[in-house]
Amino acid sequence: MKLSEILSEANVISFALLDDEVTSIAQDSRLIQPGGLFVCNPGTSTDSHEYLESAKANGATAAAVWSMAGFEKAKELGLAGFVLHAERIHFNDAICRICNVMFRYPTRTMKVLGVTGTNGKTTTAWLIRDMLTALGLRAGYLGTLGFQVPGEERELGNTTPYPVELWSLLAEARDKGVEAMAIEVSSHALAEHRAEYIEFDAGVFTNLTQDHLDFHGSMDEYANAKFRLFSELPNQSEKPFVGALNLDGAYGRKWYRELVAKGGSPRAFSTYMDDDLPGNPYDRIVGIARDIRLDGLVLEFHLRGEQVQVPVSLGGSYNVENSIAATAAVCFLGYPLPDAARALNKARPVPGRFEPVPNEQGIIILVDYAHTPDALEKLLDAVRLLAQGRVITVFGCGGDRDRTKRPKMAKAASERSDLTVVTSDNPRTEDPQIILDEVLTGIVPGRNSVDIIDRREAIAYAVKEAHQGDVVVIAGKGHENYQIIGRTKYPMDDREMARNALSQR
Repeated sequence: MKLSEILSEANVISFALLDDEVTSIAQDSRLIQPGGLFVCNPGTSTDSHEYLESAKANGATAAAVWSMAGFEKAKELGLAGFVLHAERIHFNDAICRICNVMFRYPTRTMKVLGVTGTNGKTTTAWLIRDMLTALGLRAGYLGTLGFQVPGEERELGNTTPYPVELWSLLAEARDKGVEAMAIEVSSHALAEHRAEYIEFDAGVFTNLTQDHLDFHGSMDEYANAKFRLFSELPNQSEKPFVGALNLDGAYGRKWYRELVAKGGSPRAFSTYMDDDLPGNPYDRIVGIARDIRLDGLVLEFHLRGEQVQVPVSLGGSYNVENSIAATAAVCFLGYPLPDAARALNKARPVPGRFEPVPNEQGIIILVDYAHTPDALEKLLDAVRLLAQGRVITVFGCGGDRDRTKRPKMAKAASERSDLTVVTSDNPRTEDPQIILDEVLTGIVPGRNSVDIIDRREAIAYAVKEAHQGDVVVIAGKGHENYQIIGRTKYPMDDREMARNALSQR
């Protein structure tokens, strides 16, 4: 298509002077192909217009820029250039429109389910994908664990990628015959308008507790970003939209009331019966845990007068809500409750989420991604209920992230553990010792704790200290097989380090 035709169909208002044929789009100049449109993302560290020459050398014929200086540079290089608003949300909004046109509206022909919330996004989206697969659909997943479609998977740099990569992946899924996608939609992506114009069939809200305040600034702004999945994004699509909200938390109940008051018909899920809400009570699914173990659950579901029980292969009490959330999403898409329950039974455990490290030494070792105060509390509460011996917790806090949660993490761990081992997570560009010092201020006085800055040594210490019947919880990194020091990723896997520590006992 001509660049002018793309901008017209995308309804993008810009300043453009030149025109040319465009056959592809990329935001990395090294990935540009002949006939490509190069997207110069606004950034704070470098001026992306510096890569225009590289893009031109690789065959770019057009460029999306965010300043008149960039436009002049593109013009000098003979590129068909156009200027978009430099503010990130407006820039991303326009790029999403353009990608939707260039990739020919990939989400129109797939069922797309978005999952947002502080905790549980990954598990819920993973379960939804597995359940839809069990129901006979070619289903895919996109989120913290990467991009996964039948027969292929790869890692991603962000839970929800930036627009060009995101739309490219959605188009790839469609072209490979995927019929349904479960997508984790992060608060960063919602705040920065990275997921605009995706035609969601359903949205799921898991919960909201403190996280990412280094980015959002306040809990109100954090909540507002999450709420966009239900209040604004459905208006960008002609598809019918179903929002499934968790009534177990204050934000879910508040949003449910707001959406009903505005004439919407949100759906809801909870772990208890509640008729004291507006809307149709038949559009609420209730899940009750009848058995909770370290390696599984038995859940009882109630919906529209039906009742079913189902064994689930995920352990721990906090996976009760995740399993209910996934089942609610599938039911609200139109699948009968008994079919959804049978599909949940076939879902697999999620890597790095309440994942056991098998051994024959009588020690239970669990690796989990919990990296917020609320997630760590729920994880350790679930473990404490099931532990026969002591609970030993290894955790750290990431660098270049919300510093206010560090002492809260320590409080959550030390209150619930017989021994707390504070160590490094991903220190990134911060001094690991300074991070540990800030974490340690939250240790409850009198509680048993040690700090070991090297994560490998910390895990080895915890495993060595454990006796038969004890539970060692290694929290914070879960499935990650690396540690970020500075800006470099070094190989490191909590599960592998735990196995090595076991072999040294």
